[in-house]
Amino acid sequence: PMDTRTAPRDAAEGDIRDALDRLGAAQAEVRRVLVGQDETIDLAFACLIAGGHVLLEDAPGTGKTTLARALARAAGLGFSRIQMTADMLPVDVTGGLFPASEGPGQAPTLQFRPGPIFASIVLADELNRTPPRTQSALLEAMAEGAVTADGETRPLPEPFFVVATQNPLEFAGTYPLPESQLDRFAVRLAPGYPTRDAEARMLRARRGADPLDAIEARLDASGVLALRARAEALPMAGEVEDDLLSIVRATRDSDTFALGASPRATLDLDRVARALALIAGRDFVSSDDVRRAAVPALAHRVVLTDGAPDDPAQQRDAIASALASIPAPRLADPAAGPGPIATAAPSNGAAGEGVD
Repeated sequence: PMDTRTAPRDAAEGDIRDALDRLGAAQAEVRRVLVGQDETIDLAFACLIAGGHVLLEDAPGTGKTTLARALARAAGLGFSRIQMTADMLPVDVTGGLFPASEGPGQAPTLQFRPGPIFASIVLADELNRTPPRTQSALLEAMAEGAVTADGETRPLPEPFFVVATQNPLEFAGTYPLPESQLDRFAVRLAPGYPTRDAEARMLRARRGADPLDAIEARLDASGVLALRARAEALPMAGEVEDDLLSIVRATRDSDTFALGASPRATLDLDRVARALALIAGRDFVSSDDVRRAAVPALAHRVVLTDGAPDDPAQQRDAIASALASIPAPRLADPAAGPGPIATAAPSNGAAGEGVD
């Protein structure tokens, strides 16, 4: 007879292994559209699993919008796009109370009409082109996971994941996000220009059908939430936790930084590192995971003492220098414990690079 004490645990392990296999398949779908962007794709999926939000900042046409669309389709989650403009109001994002007639001859009543933010994956395109008041409405909803209107709080879907894009601040007609709002994003990514080989494959693929149309849903909401719970439960050695804290403290104690990373940054760095460990197929968090997540999770939250205060390249270089100054922990046996979790091997595919 079956041992009923181990059956629930075995079933749970089977579910998580299935979710991990489907995660690998979802990553492979996105890699077929965005060739040569493996690190950006891994970090975007890690942020989704970690329950954070992503800020994509790069020049126009470098694949920011395509990444968001591809990720939503591969993850099998509801998608909404908000084109942020200078005349947009908060109600255009969150929704609000609007008159609605009950029938002929009846006085209209106010009813809540949901805005485009009520989707599992929301693309806020060109966030820095909309005024601060509208930016704040979006970011408050991100922080609360809900929208409040007329005293009633309406929860947003779970999972809820915002991918905001913005062009570099030297482009005309932008409203820079203050540090307190940038801190709401778990990571900032810069996809960058493709390599010559990737751009050649994009050119050939785009002469035919749009590779986005061929993406199949490989995950779903329950799978994402199961992966999130698994990542949160991964063990982290004390030496690795000390390394994480030392990295964050370095941004506060060094004269290089006028403003260091916040406690929220510490939490996001921990969550993203755990998700990266899960994506890598390990059942423990290593210092490599923490350091891999450090630049994208911390660079946009710091202000430098010298140089341009909002120069992403200088901020990334400063975090990288801080990392290099902190010796990585040496564990007696970093692979001790249960073996790695088997996952589907990701495929780079052979289609084109996406563009906005």
